[in-house]
Amino acid sequence: MKRLLFILMFVATPLLAVEPSEMLDDPALEARAQALDEEIRCVQCQSENIASSNADWAKDARLMVRELVAGGATDREVTSFFVERYGERVLMTPRGTGTNLVLWLAGPFMLFLALIGVALALRRKRVDTAPLSDADEARLREILDD
Repeated sequence: MKRLLFILMFVATPLLAVEPSEMLDDPALEARAQALDEEIRCVQCQSENIASSNADWAKDARLMVRELVAGGATDREVTSFFVERYGERVLMTPRGTGTNLVLWLAGPFMLFLALIGVALALRRKRVDTAPLSDADEARLREILDD
């Protein structure tokens, strides 16, 4: 029973963030608004989108999304509205352009450098397996016999 309650608490909590009074009458517009709510980060919480945040700022942002959608704004115009005011950090998935391009490419580039470093380290550690000369083999037997 406790496990079920625990699961319901984490599954149902985000559903309670959008209040019925915030919802649009047109189901198609409301579906667009909910999709946009998932893409916009709450600047107060920083770790949640506005769809699942109960912060005052998130509530205001959800209302603004619905106002813009009802006014005929496209999805791109709505996200641009928030980006102009709060910067790229307001998007849950920042765009891969400009300064963000460096961040998008830094991870794969660092992985590539690490793989090259590992390959070079393994190459240097490779032991020469050439056969011993007769003199070296005799010396080795002499050392082992002692």
